[in-house]
Amino acid sequence: MINAPVPEQRNTLLMQSLPGFRDFLPEDCRRNYIFARWREVARRYGFVEWDGPPLETTELYKKKSGAEIVEQLFNFTDKAEREVALRPELTPTLARVVAVHEREFKKPLKWFSIGQFFRYEKQQPGRLREHFQLNCDIIGEKHLAADIELVALCIDVLRAFGFTEKDFIVRISDREFWTDFFRDKKVPAERWEDLLQAIDKSAREPREKTAEKLGDLADPIFATLKSGGKSAKLEQLVEGLRARGLADFVAVHVGIVRGLAYYTGIVFEVFDRAGKFRAIAGGGRYDNLISQLSDDTLSLPALGFAMGDVVLGELINEIPRTREAMQKSIANDSRIDIYVVIAKEQRRANALAQIQQLRDRGYRIDYPLTQTKVARQFQAAEDLGARIALLYGDEWPQVKIKNMATGEQELVPGEKLGDRVAELL
Repeated sequence: MINAPVPEQRNTLLMQSLPGFRDFLPEDCRRNYIFARWREVARRYGFVEWDGPPLETTELYKKKSGAEIVEQLFNFTDKAEREVALRPELTPTLARVVAVHEREFKKPLKWFSIGQFFRYEKQQPGRLREHFQLNCDIIGEKHLAADIELVALCIDVLRAFGFTEKDFIVRISDREFWTDFFRDKKVPAERWEDLLQAIDKSAREPREKTAEKLGDLADPIFATLKSGGKSAKLEQLVEGLRARGLADFVAVHVGIVRGLAYYTGIVFEVFDRAGKFRAIAGGGRYDNLISQLSDDTLSLPALGFAMGDVVLGELINEIPRTREAMQKSIANDSRIDIYVVIAKEQRRANALAQIQQLRDRGYRIDYPLTQTKVARQFQAAEDLGARIALLYGDEWPQVKIKNMATGEQELVPGEKLGDRVAELL
């Protein structure tokens, strides 16, 4: 018989977050820092923001990834007896939305999304049961220029955090390189996917195990992996990035084929140069997926990549330069512009009226909600990083302004306060 937890134990369990889930406290709300740079760079590239629901039918994910995906889902039967799941990724939702709405938009679509995703799997370094993720996709363009643009976007997203070519590398490959290889070797098409999976895992598994999976193709495939392979398409992609000054961030690595079967062409993964972390980002071309998920009612070429916040956050913290930039930005964002010191309670109504006017102008302002000693109010102004303090007391209808950095003070008539604050800030 299992003993039930005593009330104290139950209360402790209720106060803990679930395994693999995170609390974001104000002083460590790095996700806003990450989101802001994701959004800024995606918009710089002409991408527009969209999102889908966090809950979809389980069948949508099974249709893309097979029945085995259910083991990785937070899925349940809802009150209407529908089988549903929290989204583990965005691509199936994107394909569904595009299939329904594609006539409403000119092509190519350049869409990005920032959302939370869930996978019921064992926690590992760099992988939790929930994470936030940037997704960037181009729909309706088959030309290699789209692949070059997408890789460039991925590079610039990471550069926005202060990373350089010494910090990360984008390894690019092409699934068509291998399918052409298989055709030349007269390998039956039904073997291709198993061979691609073996190649994808070859860097992480013992050579003997990979050789066993590759069979009679082991020697030529190992030789190709060693030599790096030759691909005119990949060379063209690298030259396209070189023209933008980004070639030092990429390397052709034909061993990268991505484990997901729906990729059809160029694929890439991003790793830290030190090799300490899991992949930072990954993506590629999936020209057949929209057709597959829409039961062939719509066929559009497509490509995209995803970048999660967990590994990215770890890498930011790993490098002093990027960690300090993040900490400085978070500190600046948490600062307020003005702290209002109410020295005389009789002046609270006057202070609140002007607080409202200044907030309407866009200033970040705080003040004591209840009667508080003046010294404690100035300490609060310091703690909150206020640039100036406004003091309402015996000087009214004048207001005393204190520069919190220099200590300088001046008296300003109440009716001219807004203009003077604008000059100071």
